[in-house]
Amino acid sequence: MPTKKPCCVSPLPKPPRPDYTSRPMDIAHIWQALGWPLLRLLGSLALGLFVANLIEALNWTRFLARLAAPIIRVGHLKDVIGASFSMAFFSGVAANSLLAEAYGQGKLTDRELVLANLFNSLPTYFLHLPQMFFITVPFIGPRAAATYVGLTLAAAVARSAAILVYGRLVLPPLPDGCVVCHLTDDAFSWKKALSKAWKRFKRRLRSMVLFTVPVYVLFHYLAVWGAFTAMERFLAAHLGFLSWMTPQAVSIVVFQIAAETSAGLAAAGAMLGAGDLDHRQVVLALLVGNILSTPMRAFRHQFPYYAGIFKPKVAARLIVHNQALRAASLVAVLIGYAALG
Repeated sequence: MPTKKPCCVSPLPKPPRPDYTSRPMDIAHIWQALGWPLLRLLGSLALGLFVANLIEALNWTRFLARLAAPIIRVGHLKDVIGASFSMAFFSGVAANSLLAEAYGQGKLTDRELVLANLFNSLPTYFLHLPQMFFITVPFIGPRAAATYVGLTLAAAVARSAAILVYGRLVLPPLPDGCVVCHLTDDAFSWKKALSKAWKRFKRRLRSMVLFTVPVYVLFHYLAVWGAFTAMERFLAAHLGFLSWMTPQAVSIVVFQIAAETSAGLAAAGAMLGAGDLDHRQVVLALLVGNILSTPMRAFRHQFPYYAGIFKPKVAARLIVHNQALRAASLVAVLIGYAALG
Protein backbone atom coordinates (compact mmCIF):
# COMPACT_ATOMS: atom_id res chain seq x y z
CA MET A 1 0.00 0.00 0.00
CA PRO A 2 1.47 3.40 -0.92
CA THR A 3 2.57 5.77 1.83
CA LYS A 4 -0.07 8.36 2.54
CA LYS A 5 0.98 11.90 1.68
CA PRO A 6 -0.64 15.26 2.16
CA CYS A 7 -3.32 15.92 -0.38
CA CYS A 8 -1.57 18.03 -2.96
CA VAL A 9 -2.44 17.30 -6.55
CA SER A 10 -0.42 18.85 -9.32
CA PRO A 11 -2.47 20.61 -11.97
CA LEU A 12 -3.87 18.13 -14.46
CA PRO A 13 -4.14 18.87 -18.15
CA LYS A 14 -7.56 20.03 -19.09
CA PRO A 15 -9.50 17.17 -20.66
CA PRO A 16 -10.31 17.62 -24.33
CA ARG A 17 -13.84 18.77 -24.96
CA PRO A 18 -15.75 19.31 -28.18
CA ASP A 19 -15.10 22.77 -29.58
CA TYR A 20 -18.52 23.81 -30.76
CA THR A 21 -17.56 27.40 -31.44
CA SER A 22 -14.85 26.55 -33.98
CA ARG A 23 -17.23 24.79 -36.32
CA PRO A 24 -19.38 26.68 -38.78
CA MET A 25 -22.92 27.02 -37.49
CA ASP A 26 -24.47 25.83 -40.71
CA ILE A 27 -27.78 24.02 -40.93
CA ALA A 28 -26.14 20.57 -40.93
CA HIS A 29 -24.21 21.32 -37.73
CA ILE A 30 -27.22 22.83 -35.95
CA TRP A 31 -29.26 19.76 -36.88
CA GLN A 32 -26.59 17.34 -35.66
CA ALA A 33 -25.73 19.18 -32.43
CA LEU A 34 -29.17 20.48 -31.43
CA GLY A 35 -32.03 19.59 -33.75
CA TRP A 36 -31.74 15.80 -33.85
CA PRO A 37 -31.04 15.31 -30.09
CA LEU A 38 -33.98 17.61 -29.27
CA LEU A 39 -36.24 15.74 -31.68
CA ARG A 40 -35.27 12.40 -30.11
CA LEU A 41 -35.96 13.80 -26.63
CA LEU A 42 -39.38 15.10 -27.68
CA GLY A 43 -40.18 11.75 -29.32
CA SER A 44 -39.23 9.87 -26.18
CA LEU A 45 -41.27 12.23 -24.01
CA ALA A 46 -44.28 12.02 -26.32
CA LEU A 47 -44.17 8.22 -26.35
CA GLY A 48 -43.88 8.05 -22.57
CA LEU A 49 -46.69 10.55 -22.13
CA PHE A 50 -49.02 8.65 -24.47
CA VAL A 51 -48.24 5.31 -22.81
CA ALA A 52 -48.94 6.79 -19.38
CA ASN A 53 -52.26 8.24 -20.56
CA LEU A 54 -53.23 4.97 -22.23
CA ILE A 55 -52.38 2.93 -19.13
CA GLU A 56 -54.54 5.19 -17.02
CA ALA A 57 -57.40 5.20 -19.56
CA LEU A 58 -57.34 1.39 -19.71
CA ASN A 59 -57.26 1.17 -15.90
CA TRP A 60 -54.04 -0.83 -16.11
CA THR A 61 -52.81 1.23 -13.17
CA ARG A 62 -54.94 -1.19 -11.13
CA PHE A 63 -52.78 -4.14 -12.22
CA LEU A 64 -49.49 -2.27 -11.86
CA ALA A 65 -50.47 -1.01 -8.42
CA ARG A 66 -51.36 -4.53 -7.29
CA LEU A 67 -47.83 -5.68 -8.22
CA ALA A 68 -46.40 -3.17 -5.79
CA ALA A 69 -49.27 -3.30 -3.26
CA PRO A 70 -47.37 -5.14 -0.49
CA ILE A 71 -44.62 -2.53 -0.65
CA ILE A 72 -46.68 0.64 -0.94
CA ARG A 73 -48.93 -0.42 1.96
CA VAL A 74 -45.89 -0.26 4.25
CA GLY A 75 -45.31 3.39 3.37
CA HIS A 76 -48.99 4.43 3.22
CA LEU A 77 -48.49 5.29 -0.45
CA LYS A 78 -51.33 5.59 -2.93
CA ASP A 79 -52.04 3.16 -5.74
CA VAL A 80 -50.81 5.49 -8.49
CA ILE A 81 -47.43 5.64 -6.73
CA GLY A 82 -47.28 1.84 -6.78
CA ALA A 83 -48.22 1.84 -10.45
CA SER A 84 -45.49 4.38 -11.22
CA PHE A 85 -42.98 2.32 -9.21
CA SER A 86 -43.79 -0.79 -11.27
CA MET A 87 -43.66 1.17 -14.54
CA ALA A 88 -40.27 2.73 -13.62
CA PHE A 89 -38.58 -0.66 -14.05
CA PHE A 90 -39.34 -0.34 -17.78
CA SER A 91 -39.61 3.38 -18.53
CA GLY A 92 -38.68 6.30 -16.32
CA VAL A 93 -40.42 8.76 -18.66
CA ALA A 94 -43.70 6.82 -18.55
CA ALA A 95 -43.46 6.48 -14.75
CA ASN A 96 -42.96 10.23 -14.30
CA SER A 97 -45.71 11.00 -16.80
CA LEU A 98 -48.06 8.83 -14.74
CA LEU A 99 -47.17 10.84 -11.64
CA ALA A 100 -47.58 14.13 -13.51
CA GLU A 101 -51.06 13.13 -14.67
CA ALA A 102 -52.12 12.16 -11.14
CA TYR A 103 -50.61 15.35 -9.70
CA GLY A 104 -52.35 17.50 -12.30
CA GLN A 105 -55.68 15.84 -11.45
CA GLY A 106 -55.20 16.51 -7.73
CA LYS A 107 -54.75 12.83 -6.82
CA LEU A 108 -51.32 13.52 -5.32
CA THR A 109 -50.25 16.30 -2.97
CA ASP A 110 -46.92 18.11 -3.30
CA ARG A 111 -45.42 15.92 -0.58
CA GLU A 112 -46.72 12.71 -2.14
CA LEU A 113 -45.33 13.71 -5.55
CA VAL A 114 -41.87 14.28 -4.09
CA LEU A 115 -41.99 11.00 -2.16
CA ALA A 116 -43.20 9.11 -5.23
CA ASN A 117 -40.38 10.48 -7.38
CA LEU A 118 -37.82 9.62 -4.70
CA PHE A 119 -39.34 6.16 -4.24
CA ASN A 120 -38.74 5.45 -7.94
CA SER A 121 -34.98 5.80 -7.53
CA LEU A 122 -34.58 2.04 -7.08
CA PRO A 123 -36.29 0.92 -10.33
CA THR A 124 -34.62 3.82 -12.15
CA TYR A 125 -31.27 2.54 -10.90
CA PHE A 126 -32.07 -0.96 -12.16
CA LEU A 127 -32.70 0.46 -15.64
CA HIS A 128 -29.06 1.57 -15.81
CA LEU A 129 -27.50 -1.21 -13.73
CA PRO A 130 -26.41 -3.56 -16.58
CA GLN A 131 -24.83 -0.74 -18.57
CA MET A 132 -23.10 0.64 -15.48
CA PHE A 133 -21.65 -2.73 -14.49
CA PHE A 134 -20.40 -3.74 -17.93
CA ILE A 135 -18.75 -0.34 -18.46
CA THR A 136 -17.04 -0.48 -15.08
CA VAL A 137 -15.63 -4.03 -15.31
CA PRO A 138 -13.20 -3.43 -18.23
CA PHE A 139 -11.62 -0.47 -16.43
CA ILE A 140 -11.18 -1.70 -12.86
CA GLY A 141 -11.83 -5.44 -13.05
CA PRO A 142 -14.70 -7.58 -11.73
CA ARG A 143 -13.72 -7.43 -8.06
CA ALA A 144 -13.59 -3.65 -7.68
CA ALA A 145 -16.51 -3.21 -10.10
CA ALA A 146 -18.72 -5.59 -8.10
CA THR A 147 -17.88 -3.73 -4.89
CA TYR A 148 -18.47 -0.27 -6.37
CA VAL A 149 -21.70 -1.18 -8.18
CA GLY A 150 -22.89 -3.16 -5.15
CA LEU A 151 -22.41 -0.16 -2.88
CA THR A 152 -24.30 2.17 -5.23
CA LEU A 153 -27.08 -0.45 -5.40
CA ALA A 154 -27.19 -0.59 -1.60
CA ALA A 155 -27.56 3.20 -1.57
CA ALA A 156 -30.49 2.99 -4.02
CA VAL A 157 -32.22 0.32 -1.89
CA ALA A 158 -31.65 2.45 1.22
CA ARG A 159 -33.26 5.46 -0.47
CA SER A 160 -36.45 3.62 -1.32
CA ALA A 161 -36.54 2.02 2.15
CA ALA A 162 -36.14 5.45 3.76
CA ILE A 163 -39.11 6.74 1.74
CA LEU A 164 -41.26 3.85 3.00
CA VAL A 165 -40.31 4.60 6.61
CA TYR A 166 -40.88 8.33 6.18
CA GLY A 167 -44.21 7.77 4.42
CA ARG A 168 -45.41 5.48 7.20
CA LEU A 169 -44.57 8.17 9.75
CA VAL A 170 -46.09 11.21 8.02
CA LEU A 171 -48.82 9.95 5.66
CA PRO A 172 -52.26 8.80 6.81
CA PRO A 173 -52.83 5.03 6.56
CA LEU A 174 -54.78 3.68 3.60
CA PRO A 175 -58.27 2.30 4.28
CA ASP A 176 -58.29 -1.47 4.79
CA GLY A 177 -58.42 -3.32 1.51
CA CYS A 178 -58.14 -0.10 -0.46
CA VAL A 179 -55.04 -0.03 -2.61
CA VAL A 180 -56.80 0.42 -5.92
CA CYS A 181 -60.26 1.31 -4.68
CA HIS A 182 -60.63 4.68 -6.38
CA LEU A 183 -60.35 3.14 -9.83
CA THR A 184 -63.63 2.52 -11.54
CA ASP A 185 -64.99 -0.74 -12.91
CA ASP A 186 -66.35 0.72 -16.15
CA ALA A 187 -66.82 -1.74 -18.99
CA PHE A 188 -63.65 -2.15 -21.02
CA SER A 189 -63.60 -0.40 -24.39
CA TRP A 190 -60.49 0.10 -26.52
CA LYS A 191 -62.25 2.85 -28.48
CA LYS A 192 -63.17 4.84 -25.38
CA ALA A 193 -59.76 4.28 -23.82
CA LEU A 194 -57.87 5.39 -26.93
CA SER A 195 -60.11 8.43 -27.35
CA LYS A 196 -59.64 9.42 -23.71
CA ALA A 197 -55.88 8.90 -23.86
CA TRP A 198 -55.55 10.85 -27.12
CA LYS A 199 -57.47 13.85 -25.77
CA ARG A 200 -55.30 14.02 -22.66
CA PHE A 201 -52.16 13.44 -24.73
CA LYS A 202 -52.86 16.36 -27.07
CA ARG A 203 -53.57 18.66 -24.15
CA ARG A 204 -50.34 17.75 -22.34
CA LEU A 205 -48.18 17.55 -25.47
CA ARG A 206 -48.56 21.25 -26.23
CA SER A 207 -47.43 22.36 -22.77
CA MET A 208 -44.64 19.76 -22.82
CA VAL A 209 -43.20 21.16 -26.06
CA LEU A 210 -43.57 24.79 -24.90
CA PHE A 211 -41.48 24.07 -21.80
CA THR A 212 -39.01 21.49 -23.12
CA VAL A 213 -37.79 23.21 -26.30
CA PRO A 214 -36.64 26.55 -24.81
CA VAL A 215 -35.14 24.87 -21.73
CA TYR A 216 -33.23 22.34 -23.85
CA VAL A 217 -31.93 25.04 -26.20
CA LEU A 218 -30.84 27.17 -23.23
CA PHE A 219 -28.98 24.30 -21.59
CA HIS A 220 -27.38 23.35 -24.91
CA TYR A 221 -25.91 26.82 -25.38
CA LEU A 222 -24.85 27.05 -21.75
CA ALA A 223 -22.78 23.92 -22.46
CA VAL A 224 -21.47 25.41 -25.73
CA TRP A 225 -20.47 28.64 -23.99
CA GLY A 226 -18.60 26.69 -21.30
CA ALA A 227 -20.79 27.43 -18.27
CA PHE A 228 -20.90 23.84 -17.06
CA THR A 229 -17.23 23.28 -17.89
CA ALA A 230 -16.27 26.29 -15.76
CA MET A 231 -18.35 24.98 -12.85
CA GLU A 232 -16.78 21.53 -13.13
CA ARG A 233 -13.25 22.97 -13.16
CA PHE A 234 -14.06 25.17 -10.17
CA LEU A 235 -15.15 22.11 -8.20
CA ALA A 236 -12.09 20.16 -9.31
CA ALA A 237 -9.78 22.96 -8.14
CA HIS A 238 -11.25 23.18 -4.64
CA LEU A 239 -10.79 19.74 -3.15
CA GLY A 240 -8.83 20.60 -0.02
CA PHE A 241 -11.41 18.81 2.14
CA LEU A 242 -10.18 15.52 0.64
CA SER A 243 -6.87 15.68 2.51
CA TRP A 244 -7.66 12.25 4.02
CA MET A 245 -7.14 10.69 0.56
CA THR A 246 -3.86 10.03 -1.21
CA PRO A 247 -2.95 12.32 -4.15
CA GLN A 248 -3.46 9.41 -6.57
CA ALA A 249 -7.00 8.86 -5.28
CA VAL A 250 -7.80 12.57 -5.46
CA SER A 251 -6.65 12.55 -9.08
CA ILE A 252 -9.40 10.02 -9.85
CA VAL A 253 -11.94 12.35 -8.25
CA VAL A 254 -10.61 15.29 -10.29
CA PHE A 255 -10.92 13.35 -13.54
CA GLN A 256 -14.48 12.31 -12.68
CA ILE A 257 -15.49 15.92 -12.04
CA ALA A 258 -13.51 17.70 -14.74
CA ALA A 259 -14.14 15.17 -17.49
CA GLU A 260 -16.61 12.27 -17.53
CA THR A 261 -17.18 9.14 -15.44
CA SER A 262 -15.23 7.06 -17.97
CA ALA A 263 -12.19 9.34 -17.46
CA GLY A 264 -12.28 8.64 -13.73
CA LEU A 265 -12.63 4.92 -14.39
CA ALA A 266 -9.70 5.01 -16.82
CA ALA A 267 -7.52 6.77 -14.25
CA ALA A 268 -8.62 4.30 -11.58
CA GLY A 269 -7.80 1.35 -13.84
CA ALA A 270 -4.35 2.72 -14.63
CA MET A 271 -3.47 3.29 -10.98
CA LEU A 272 -4.90 -0.06 -9.95
CA GLY A 273 -2.91 -1.83 -12.64
CA ALA A 274 0.31 -0.01 -11.67
CA GLY A 275 -0.16 -0.89 -8.01
CA ASP A 276 -0.42 2.77 -6.92
CA LEU A 277 -3.80 2.12 -5.31
CA ASP A 278 -5.52 -0.98 -3.97
CA HIS A 279 -9.13 -2.02 -4.65
CA ARG A 280 -10.50 -0.35 -1.53
CA GLN A 281 -8.85 3.01 -2.30
CA VAL A 282 -10.14 2.90 -5.87
CA VAL A 283 -13.72 2.19 -4.73
CA LEU A 284 -13.59 5.02 -2.17
CA ALA A 285 -12.25 7.45 -4.79
CA LEU A 286 -14.97 6.48 -7.28
CA LEU A 287 -17.68 6.93 -4.64
CA VAL A 288 -16.38 10.40 -3.74
CA GLY A 289 -16.20 11.34 -7.41
CA ASN A 290 -19.72 10.04 -7.92
CA ILE A 291 -21.06 12.14 -5.05
CA LEU A 292 -19.38 15.34 -6.25
CA SER A 293 -19.85 15.04 -10.02
CA THR A 294 -23.36 13.63 -10.45
CA PRO A 295 -25.68 16.39 -9.07
CA MET A 296 -24.74 19.05 -11.62
CA ARG A 297 -24.71 16.59 -14.53
CA ALA A 298 -28.04 15.19 -13.42
CA PHE A 299 -29.55 18.67 -13.34
CA ARG A 300 -28.09 19.48 -16.77
CA HIS A 301 -29.47 16.31 -18.38
CA GLN A 302 -32.70 15.81 -16.41
CA PHE A 303 -34.12 19.32 -16.15
CA PRO A 304 -35.06 19.74 -19.83
CA TYR A 305 -37.13 16.54 -19.90
CA TYR A 306 -38.45 16.96 -16.34
CA ALA A 307 -39.64 20.45 -17.28
CA GLY A 308 -41.55 18.89 -20.16
CA ILE A 309 -43.35 16.44 -17.88
CA PHE A 310 -43.84 18.67 -14.84
CA LYS A 311 -43.86 22.46 -14.56
CA PRO A 312 -40.30 23.94 -14.38
CA LYS A 313 -40.68 24.91 -10.71
CA VAL A 314 -41.89 21.44 -9.79
CA ALA A 315 -39.18 19.85 -11.95
CA ALA A 316 -36.43 21.82 -10.19
CA ARG A 317 -37.81 20.87 -6.77
CA LEU A 318 -37.96 17.18 -7.66
CA ILE A 319 -34.40 17.14 -8.99
CA VAL A 320 -33.05 18.97 -5.91
CA HIS A 321 -34.77 16.53 -3.54
CA ASN A 322 -33.66 13.56 -5.63
CA GLN A 323 -30.01 14.58 -5.75
CA ALA A 324 -29.92 15.57 -2.08
CA LEU A 325 -31.23 12.17 -0.99
CA ARG A 326 -28.96 10.41 -3.47
CA ALA A 327 -25.88 12.24 -2.14
CA ALA A 328 -26.87 11.54 1.48
CA SER A 329 -27.32 7.82 0.80
CA LEU A 330 -23.97 7.58 -1.00
CA VAL A 331 -22.23 9.45 1.83
CA ALA A 332 -23.72 6.98 4.32
CA VAL A 333 -22.53 4.04 2.21
CA LEU A 334 -19.09 5.65 1.82
CA ILE A 335 -18.72 6.12 5.57
CA GLY A 336 -19.85 2.58 6.25
CA TYR A 337 -17.45 1.10 3.69
CA ALA A 338 -14.55 3.24 4.97
CA ALA A 339 -15.27 2.18 8.56
CA LEU A 340 -15.26 -1.50 7.61
CA GLY A 341 -11.77 -1.16 6.18
